[in-house]
Amino acid sequence: MHRKRIRRSRKQLTSAQVWRTRGVFLVGAILVGVSASLLALGADWASERFLHLVEGRPWLPFVVTPLGLAFIVWLTRSFFPGAEGSGIPQAIAALHLKRHRHLRHRLLSVRIALGKGIMIVLGLLSGASIGREGPTIHIAASISFALTRFARFPHYDISRGLILAGGAAGLAAAFNTPLAGVMFAIEEMAKTFEEKTNGTVFTAVIIAGITALAINGNYAYFGSVDTVIHLPQVFAVVVVTGLVGGLAGGSFSALLVYGGRRIRPWRNTHPYLVAAVIGLLLALVGLLSGGQTWGTGYHEAKAALLGAEEMDGSFPLFKYLATVLSYWSGIPGGIFAPSLSIGAGLGSEMAGWFPDTDVSTVALLGMAAYFTGVVQTPLTAVIIVMEMTDNQNILLPLMAVALIADGVSKLISPQPIYRALAEDFIRDLSVAPGNRGKRSSQE
Repeated sequence: MHRKRIRRSRKQLTSAQVWRTRGVFLVGAILVGVSASLLALGADWASERFLHLVEGRPWLPFVVTPLGLAFIVWLTRSFFPGAEGSGIPQAIAALHLKRHRHLRHRLLSVRIALGKGIMIVLGLLSGASIGREGPTIHIAASISFALTRFARFPHYDISRGLILAGGAAGLAAAFNTPLAGVMFAIEEMAKTFEEKTNGTVFTAVIIAGITALAINGNYAYFGSVDTVIHLPQVFAVVVVTGLVGGLAGGSFSALLVYGGRRIRPWRNTHPYLVAAVIGLLLALVGLLSGGQTWGTGYHEAKAALLGAEEMDGSFPLFKYLATVLSYWSGIPGGIFAPSLSIGAGLGSEMAGWFPDTDVSTVALLGMAAYFTGVVQTPLTAVIIVMEMTDNQNILLPLMAVALIADGVSKLISPQPIYRALAEDFIRDLSVAPGNRGKRSSQE
């Protein structure tokens, strides 16, 4: 047995095919890091450019946003079908396709990845309330899945490992949160973690993360957030923020899933009209909010967490509406960053209820609670918030608030948002031309 293992190891070390496969995987992971960094730079440029364009011109969004959203929907339908929405549901759907594995290319491809990146930039340039992090996961999973064209990977790696690794690496590179990337792969994308995939996932996360760090430098997504915890008072803060965050996040998730399904028939028959009308509503929300709802919400969230400036109490509501509308329009765009900003805004607003607790602490707990309420992945929420804010001092309160929010959210929206949306994609594929009468099942 020992000699057999030695011979197998020697064969792997000397096999040209094995080294080619490893080389292709290495290049793919590097491409994930580069893609995440380029999308981050493009998204920041687009957000800043839109704000510059509309400064002093409150009428301009009523022209740019409807036309921009309609144009993006046209591009998506005409050239990049499968690129709409966040992208995480597509990656999950591709991961769990069992009967129609040959249709995975309709959810994950280089063409979709390229279109996704371009249209995220266009969406932010049009004033949509979208994020880049979910789309980065979609792009990364697409790149990883495309590796099968250039090397012969083991069947198991093709069906699960590469997609899972790409998704984890995409989140890690987007937020500079390697642990959160791995946890998201375990908790949301796979719902399990086998020995056969752990090496693939960890390797992809490390390589993509190092590549992104080489381009963007070492940083915490929201900077270093200092929090002060006083145990007697923090219990009340945890309970209230957990309840409010879970209620708000759960309602957001339900609106996106069930509201989106109601709007979908209209969007299928009148896609450009629906996009234009939603664009007008987005412009109206932006005007009423004083321009706070444009873009990802990154700057508003960072200001709340650092206590740099007092946030308008209406920001969470307006950002909530703008993000729901943006998703309903059918354009590509994520909900991670907007959800984090809404949560930070909720926490900042609730800080007035607890005068003995500093604003940053309540904003941080509110962010974790709302984000958990939306995605229903409490461990990912805790880790991602800690890594993004360079703060480990508040671990136990974060865990408690995430568990409360998760429980409350499930009462409103029993099925996690990405799972529900992934099932929609699987259902669509199962009734696509050539597959009618067949039913796609999940693992």
